[in-house]
Amino acid sequence: LNSKVGFVFFRRFSRINTDGRMGRRLATALQELGPTFIKLGQAMSVRPDLVGEDMANDLSMLQDRLPPFSSEEAKAVVEEEFGLPVTELFRQFDEQPIAAASIAQVHFAITTEGREVAVKVLRPGIEERFRGEIDLLYWLARIVERYRPKLRRLNPIAVVSTFEQAVMLEMDLSFEGAAASELRENFLDDPQFRVPQVDWVRTTRRVLTTDRVDGLSIDEVEALEEAGHDVERILTSSANAFFNQVFRDGFFHADMHPGNMFVSPDGTLMPVDFG
Repeated sequence: LNSKVGFVFFRRFSRINTDGRMGRRLATALQELGPTFIKLGQAMSVRPDLVGEDMANDLSMLQDRLPPFSSEEAKAVVEEEFGLPVTELFRQFDEQPIAAASIAQVHFAITTEGREVAVKVLRPGIEERFRGEIDLLYWLARIVERYRPKLRRLNPIAVVSTFEQAVMLEMDLSFEGAAASELRENFLDDPQFRVPQVDWVRTTRRVLTTDRVDGLSIDEVEALEEAGHDVERILTSSANAFFNQVFRDGFFHADMHPGNMFVSPDGTLMPVDFG
């Protein structure tokens, strides 16, 4: 058990040290604790039936962002995965990441063939950190089951187990690549919804390479209108894509928040992040 993690959690969650209602205090504590706890809070935020509407709304504000790790570390992960120098895989590998989250970060790059891509690299040491922190969650779940009989109906140990399995899958980027490929195949005949293609030659468990996505975030309404886009048409295309995923294919993007959907200059919807 990581006593420091436990101390930080209870200190941040206490009424004395953090202002605001319980959900906001919990969100603050989880944000400070880092990747595993941010993911847990996000999972809880979509279950208002379990935690209540107010707490779910507060937890939905959790930002899955952490300070980026260095490009040298990212390149080291790439070289370890492929057993090749980065220069033999990419003509250019941007030093600054375009996005940095709790599990991985993304760098724009250009392959040796001249193809513009996005390279998602697993955060160094994240697997080991997750395994350590999941032990704390199991400990807390056992405490809840033992001392809060009324909460046993929620099966906290089973919840942590399900959460563990989900995050372990998310940390294998080859599974994300497979999900992206399947979603792409389902929409090959739809010109309004384009899923980036996976570069399987440059994809492993810890590295995912896909087509680069450039565009405006779908929630930037004013910017979309200024760029000449028909917002109503975008809304219709988005709804159609969602309904086709759910009712036609039975296979859908389960994290379709605005940060994961972009609109290309020609109005095509382009999703990202298929973990």
